Amino acid sequence: MISFATSVKNARLAAIAGAIDAGDSPASFVVYSGTRPSPGAAVTDQVALATLEVPQPFAADLSGGVLTGAAFEEVMADADGEATWSRLVDGAGAWVMDLDVGIEGSGADVTISSTTIYRGILTRISRMVFAEG
Repeated sequence: MISFATSVKNARLAAIAGAIDAGDSPASFVVYSGTRPSPGAAVTDQVALATLEVPQPFAADLSGGVLTGAAFEEVMADADGEATWSRLVDGAGAWVMDLDVGIEGSGADVTISSTTIYRGILTRISRMVFAEG
């Protein structure tokens, strides 16, 4: 198992924050239903359930190998469906990362109280945290 110094972990996380903040416009965090495509591949028949604007700058705190994002504004969901994955794109629309979505305790990258989304419900992210092991 590879172990990294905290300074290396922080540098890797700073690169992630920089990728999220790239572009003049804020990044977007989009929650989808359907099968997650290959990393960074085009969205085809997946449905965008909710699109949240990512705060810019993204990083609220970066220390000890943990990157904590700034608070998001809540938005209304755009469509009905079962949330299965999400995508983060920078302010220019370039792919940054894809993440699995599941309920608390599922082990998914993104956890929510219910994966069933209904058009018009308030959708919020209480916080986004990336931690280096």
